[in-house]
Amino acid sequence: MSVLCWGRGAAGLRRVLPPCGRPVLLAKEGTLGGVCGPRRSSSASPQEQDQDRRKDWGHVELLEVLQARVRQLQAESVSEVVVNRVDVARLPECGSGDGGLQPPRKVQTGAKGASPVPCSGWAQRLEKEKRVQRMHIQQLKANLQMQVQSGEFKVLPKHLQVKPRLLSKQLATFLAPKSSWEEQLPRVLQEAPRKLSLDVGRAPSTQAQLSGQQQKLLAFFKCCLLTDHLPLAHHLLVTHHSQRQKQKLLTLDMYNTVMLGWARQGAFKELVYVLLMVKDAGLNPDLLSYAAALQCLGRQDQDAGTIERCLEQMSQEGLKLQALFTAVPLSEEEQATVLKAVHKVKPTFSLPRQPPPAVNTSKLLRDVYAKDGPVSYPKLHLPLKTLQSLFEKQLCVELASKRNTLQTLRDHWEKALCRVLQETKNRLEGEVHKGRFSLYPFLCLLDEREVARMLLEVLQGLPAPGESLTTLARELSARTFSRHVVQRQQLSGQVQALETYYRKYLHLLASDTKVPNPCLPRQYWEVLGAPEALREQPWPLPVQMELGKQLAEMLVQATQMPSSLNNPHGSSRLVPVLYHVYSFRNVQQIGVLKPHPAYVQLRETAAEPTLTFEAVDVPMLCPPLPWTSPHTGGFLLSPTKLMRTVEGATQHQELLETCPPTALHGALDALTQLGNCAWRVNGRVLDLVLQLFQAKGCPELGVPAPPSEAPQPAEAHLPHSAAPARKAELHRELARCQKVAREMHSLRAEALYRFSLAQHLRDCVFWLPHNMDFRGRTYPCPPHFNHLGSDVARALLEFAQGRPLGPHGLDWLKIHLVNLTGFKKREPLRKRLAFAEEVMGDILDSADQPMTGRKWWMGAEEPWQTLACCMEVANAVRSSDPAAYVSHLPVHQDGSCNGLQHYAALGRDSVGAASVNLEPSDVPQDVYSGVAAQVEVFRRQDAQRGTQVAQMLEGFITRKVVKQTVMTVVYGVTRYGGRLQIEKRLRELTDFPQEFVWEASHYLVRQVFKSLQEMFSGTRAIQHWLTESARLISHMGSVVEWVTPLGIPIIQPYRLELKVKQVRGGIQSITYTHNGDISQKPNTRKQKNGFPPNFIHSLDSSHMMLTALHCYRKGLTFVSVHDCYWTHAADVTVMNQVCREQFVRLHSEPILEDLSRFLVGRFCPDPRPQKLSRCWEASQLKATLQAVPKPGAFDLERVKHSTYFFS
Repeated sequence: MSVLCWGRGAAGLRRVLPPCGRPVLLAKEGTLGGVCGPRRSSSASPQEQDQDRRKDWGHVELLEVLQARVRQLQAESVSEVVVNRVDVARLPECGSGDGGLQPPRKVQTGAKGASPVPCSGWAQRLEKEKRVQRMHIQQLKANLQMQVQSGEFKVLPKHLQVKPRLLSKQLATFLAPKSSWEEQLPRVLQEAPRKLSLDVGRAPSTQAQLSGQQQKLLAFFKCCLLTDHLPLAHHLLVTHHSQRQKQKLLTLDMYNTVMLGWARQGAFKELVYVLLMVKDAGLNPDLLSYAAALQCLGRQDQDAGTIERCLEQMSQEGLKLQALFTAVPLSEEEQATVLKAVHKVKPTFSLPRQPPPAVNTSKLLRDVYAKDGPVSYPKLHLPLKTLQSLFEKQLCVELASKRNTLQTLRDHWEKALCRVLQETKNRLEGEVHKGRFSLYPFLCLLDEREVARMLLEVLQGLPAPGESLTTLARELSARTFSRHVVQRQQLSGQVQALETYYRKYLHLLASDTKVPNPCLPRQYWEVLGAPEALREQPWPLPVQMELGKQLAEMLVQATQMPSSLNNPHGSSRLVPVLYHVYSFRNVQQIGVLKPHPAYVQLRETAAEPTLTFEAVDVPMLCPPLPWTSPHTGGFLLSPTKLMRTVEGATQHQELLETCPPTALHGALDALTQLGNCAWRVNGRVLDLVLQLFQAKGCPELGVPAPPSEAPQPAEAHLPHSAAPARKAELHRELARCQKVAREMHSLRAEALYRFSLAQHLRDCVFWLPHNMDFRGRTYPCPPHFNHLGSDVARALLEFAQGRPLGPHGLDWLKIHLVNLTGFKKREPLRKRLAFAEEVMGDILDSADQPMTGRKWWMGAEEPWQTLACCMEVANAVRSSDPAAYVSHLPVHQDGSCNGLQHYAALGRDSVGAASVNLEPSDVPQDVYSGVAAQVEVFRRQDAQRGTQVAQMLEGFITRKVVKQTVMTVVYGVTRYGGRLQIEKRLRELTDFPQEFVWEASHYLVRQVFKSLQEMFSGTRAIQHWLTESARLISHMGSVVEWVTPLGIPIIQPYRLELKVKQVRGGIQSITYTHNGDISQKPNTRKQKNGFPPNFIHSLDSSHMMLTALHCYRKGLTFVSVHDCYWTHAADVTVMNQVCREQFVRLHSEPILEDLSRFLVGRFCPDPRPQKLSRCWEASQLKATLQAVPKPGAFDLERVKHSTYFFS
């Protein structure tokens, strides 16, 4: 090829031919390529788009569409919610449909406004190659169609293997038995261990220890069991076992998986074959192996002698019979079959009794689970029948399969996708017959039409700028897995069981029912005896990436449309709906799947009134399931993780699974309590937001403007004779404008999702299930619409259950309003209350005429929340009895630099405690102003000594300059990062000499750190101890672990040089980082920099959870945004008391001493003979871990009397 350069991986298929020998700038995807060379962009300028619309769409994207066709030649019911889109201002008719700025095409010099004229040489060559490629692909399609029609695809290369080829001659004698296979089973179990005592050690104990290939194989075998392709799994197992190198990949879990499949069918011969392979591989059967053997015997109703010999051998190997029913994950039917076999030998044997529910014995949680104290667990405001009908709606949402989409081309695409999927499955099945791993069983999990519709949903939501193939692959595999999990629960009867137990569970929450013994939701669910949910482990990351890539390539291959929109049924040729291009993001070149501009235009013209979301992306219509274990809770059917982790990491889940169940009770109950808070939409605020959004937005108020409002370049065209410097300047200006347009498009799309969901839920009560990150911080699961969002998102939400204001509620509403404005941060509460009375006229005017009045609310720091509070205050003061007014507005109490509060409490630092309001005072202390004042003292001293930079900074050291650095020091910001923060603030000062910014920022960051050292000496000592401990632990080859005061196990996932994996072939090879390999060395820099902030985050999450649980016990509605606590105005006083009491209780524990003991026990094992250097490192580590900083003299009890601790 003369024009295209072929290459492997993400760098392949580049544009390399510059026109007329002139150099060409390497343009990022979507930026100008025509300033210095021919047009490389995917779209035209607005002036030329009217001309292009009358042409064939195939000529609009000549180069990129051709590239997509070439690449295509290389590649040989979860639930969803459909919501109405909010109406927006229609985009201009011209354009590609994304509303973004498009670069101009190059025009001939001197021909003003002339049509673009392509360079004839390379264009002709492209046209010729395009015709050749088109003929080639047509021939391939014709051949493929003939093969499908003739049924050649179903002719598999060879028969499936059943009998294994054993490497041990002695074991091979069992392959030709003289007795029945039933009698062979105990003989193999009894005799083989004596003849094969070799332990090859190929049985990794955790998922993280498996290689990528082993993870793929294990997932393949498990998937074959789910899709009834057991003979195929057996065939692949036999072919791998028969080759010494491939046999090393097999683990006991893989043999057991296939053995369990044969046991379910009662197939003795095949089960014995697998058992022989286990022995031949040098592995010893475990509990699951014996469970499979006994299950097979139970299904065939064998005589007691055979079963007895199996049990005897099991006992000789030290395996306990009762463990078969407690430690092996078997279904109820499988357990009954095993028990039937056991009863033939031991008729008196009974299943182990279920132990009574364990109770958390932590001192911090003793009062939460105490049964003798008074409790007032809150009820929802809805009666039982209403809650049951809401449950039915949510169940329908998670089981829904309805689609509401355009049908013009999609019916054809659906058929084409089904055909391509069938062809792909036939090809991949042949790969398995050849003894190779393939994705065949994973593609069989869902019905072909279900897969096709899922792919079309993803196509419908693809943005006009496109999406990276890697991101798309992740999304497609995640959707496939979610749909599979829901479908499996339907087929297993779990949905019917869930309905039965959930209806009983609602008696605990409904307003018109009572239960005999009030308790926490988790405890009540356990008392009901609800069966454990199916444990469906997520597929390994290599499988996810391969499956997602395969699905994306099928979508590219199957979807085509007429090249001319004006004559869709005429003789116009078909062009791909998706095409593949390369783009640069940062310094990496990535492959992007981009929708054809014709499809984008068609989608925009259709203006479909609905958006489709996955069920896990929208709030629930009924209370979430209580969290009862690391894998059960949240959504009714859709899989939900208890702990969010980096992609591919499994060590967090394994820690949660192996820790004592009672250790997680505090976290599980707190997450359940947060999720049980019922919400509703603030309709008045939503109407005003939509009014702005449907116009042209208002970025000043947080309502994004459409991309059509993006800045335009002052000059779009240059004459041919323009200077290179001018061309480069225009290139930079256009790149900047396009960057702004892309950012505006992203913000607009995010707002569209949020506002559409708000409109959809306007008249509904809904719930937000919660989970946590690896530090224990909690988050709502639905990502688009929740209370952790921006000011607009928070203003749109209010409590569904109201509470009368009572005697002091109106005062708290007014104080909350002033807090939101940011006008009186340093004033005491009584002055804030007085200020609210002073501006009551503005408050009422804002409530009555928000868009036409004095607009006082728009000047607030949080304008939309201020407006919502103005409306609530206006309603309350105008009511006949304000104390009886039922308020739904959440009132916030925010921690005062909460990270430093925890540090000051840990170190009992009196000076630091006073600076962050742990010490009672008449006015709130402002740590940022205190640091600025201390820095000013140092600056004055240096200026007197003649330091020039100190003299230049006179009058410029303000609270705003130092605030961000002080705030982030507690979270691990370095001096380098702090300097960048201060530099940014100094550049915002127009009267500061900009030539001194670099020197001044260096000076100031040193003074800020010095001031913090003096003001928070205890804090800096603790921070240094944590940092040094993490550095030494990672130098010893371990990642840092600890346990929070509530018992949550924490592990930092930062490792050095994460393994980069590659999925080869197809339209491109994709690479991804794999975090699941625990053999990688720790990243020392990230471990030591991350430990202090992550440890403090784990403390603030513990404090929040304690507050949440005690507020729930007192009957309060409570939610949080990390260190900002929300409740009803009437309950602020009670919440403040609980918040302070639990902070004191938390820090009364020996937190640092407990951490030291844990780290020493975990990372300083008993000394063993080792290298001298390692001995010295180990002793240094132990000495550092035991050198806990000495605390100061601050009295924690004083926190209980601090008004401004949280305010």
